[in-house]
Amino acid sequence: MRHPVELKGRPASDGIFAGPVFFLSTADAVRQASGDPAIERRDFDAAVAAAIAGLGALVAIAEGEGAEMLAFQIALLEDDALLAPARDLIGQGKPADIAWRKTVDAEIVGYEMSDDDYFRARATDLKDMRDRVLRQLSGTGGLGSQAGAILIGDDVPPSLFLEADWSKGGAIALRQGSPSSHVAILARARGVPMVVGLGDIIRDGHSEAAIDGAAGLLVLSPDAPQKRLWSAKADALSARRDREAPFLDRPARLGDGSRIELLINVAEPEELAVLDPGHCDGIGLMRSEFLFRDGRPLPDEETQYRAYRRLLDWAGDKPVTIRTLDIGGDKPVKGLTPEGERNPFLGLRGVRLTLQRKDVFTAQLRALARAATHGNLKIMVPMITLSAELDETAVLLDQVMADLARDGVAAKRPPLGIMVEVPAVAVAPELLAKAAFFSIGSNDLTQYVMAAGRDEASVAALGDPAHPAVLRLIAHVANYGRERGISVSLCGDMASEPRHLAALIAAGLRTLSVSPASIARVKAALAEIKPI
Repeated sequence: MRHPVELKGRPASDGIFAGPVFFLSTADAVRQASGDPAIERRDFDAAVAAAIAGLGALVAIAEGEGAEMLAFQIALLEDDALLAPARDLIGQGKPADIAWRKTVDAEIVGYEMSDDDYFRARATDLKDMRDRVLRQLSGTGGLGSQAGAILIGDDVPPSLFLEADWSKGGAIALRQGSPSSHVAILARARGVPMVVGLGDIIRDGHSEAAIDGAAGLLVLSPDAPQKRLWSAKADALSARRDREAPFLDRPARLGDGSRIELLINVAEPEELAVLDPGHCDGIGLMRSEFLFRDGRPLPDEETQYRAYRRLLDWAGDKPVTIRTLDIGGDKPVKGLTPEGERNPFLGLRGVRLTLQRKDVFTAQLRALARAATHGNLKIMVPMITLSAELDETAVLLDQVMADLARDGVAAKRPPLGIMVEVPAVAVAPELLAKAAFFSIGSNDLTQYVMAAGRDEASVAALGDPAHPAVLRLIAHVANYGRERGISVSLCGDMASEPRHLAALIAAGLRTLSVSPASIARVKAALAEIKPI
């Protein structure tokens, strides 16, 4: 019997599950090459066609995010620009599987080398597509999965997640992976516990495990005392969720009955497919960079307009705050962000970058102004440091409005607010008094105040948003906004954590924007707070 092994990774989807383990196979099955380029080409084309057919069958039963991911893979497999290099290699005598792997791996490398979790996560889609064709070539077909098990592997392809039967429970534990991957989004939507970044996971001899998605923990071969402990943890989590569930449909209120405006943070429009707008007061942060993906063409005005309108249609008359392009730092986009910056978090990012690329900024502002006619849209500008940056953005927006009016295009000028994430603004908010609203970005504000990079594990303990210095700045901004009649909200991760809520309420905040998965938990925690 194996001794228990406890591994710590990164939380990706909340939940606790204990059960058998199922180690995911890879697409490394041995294939006997024919040695004949014509036969290899025939087998390759047949494998691609079978992969497309399999993906098409999944698209027919998938919804929202899952369907779009699968459709993206189909589009790639139908793209001659991707298939041609593999066919050329086959014509030169390379076996079909080697030619295909070499072709797709070259594309994958570019994504995996990104410093940003979001862009690294895109490599999973390419691996999924690659491996599906390789399995067809080797004759192993689908990966297959075991219902009610913890799936363990390097990463989980989206199509495998959609093929799996989650009705009997289950979980995911990955050596690699990202909390912002497509599979993580699907896991959160389905309530499947998931932990990523576990590193080496010993495979031999382990037949069962327990996983805590919120804590980022995986225990292989738990012993009897651990099983009892994890069973108790699961019961406690279930009881907590049962207590919180009734709050989901209620307005957010403090213990004294006073109303709290509770908005949500959204990374991609696909998240809205499983969200009820009645559970929140609107969208407090929409990250528009989901449209600007590394390695893909920049989205044009029409593409952006359609995406923004989709958000507004979902929200109805509730507010939707869309943050203008916030790339740079840990979100590089080739062709837009500068290369070789010594400290990209303190470099050309956010509004500093978009004001230098007015062609990109203008297209986004035009799309936002057009979408604003369909709902209650607000524009939020990231990384503002100086009033001149807000002034220049306002001038650009005015010019956009004039151009749209001249062209006879329906548009509305949205309110122009700012992210408060640079300490200079939090210390002296009066210098940005022209902003229509303030939204405190506690993640970046904390890293700048504490001089501790949010992506540096060695200084992670310093990145505490509850540090008195950070809380003092939050209270200062909230008090200034209240005195001047400027709306102040907080959209950082700390708003989703119940342990921080009392401090945020004490700081004077009455508008919070949280992760969709935490709505009920936050409402329940707020109801326990009685402001002084």
